[in-house]
Amino acid sequence: MNSFIIASSVAIMVTMSMALCRALLGPSVFDRILAVNMFGTKAVLLVAVFSFFTGRHDILDIALLYSLLNFVGVIAALRLVERGKYFANDKKNISLPADDEAVTSEDAK
Repeated sequence: MNSFIIASSVAIMVTMSMALCRALLGPSVFDRILAVNMFGTKAVLLVAVFSFFTGRHDILDIALLYSLLNFVGVIAALRLVERGKYFANDKKNISLPADDEAVTSEDAK
């Protein structure tokens, strides 16, 4: 039973390292956010395995809190990307008048 828990912990850490690589090398922002979400989920699973391994079931409350924070953080990151405030260098095709050009009410129509 002990070797099973150690093997599962190592497998979880391997998948966490793969998620970390995807978060760093991901081709798009959405791939990176998904990888961070997966990393957080695996961290919750690792805390749960640690709780089971040590026999301290009060640590599961920490895992539940971390999973809630992970969910809220991913939703906040997706909202930030959806609203377009993430891409600071993305220039819209907005032409502003020069300083010497006066904008009149006729131009606004």
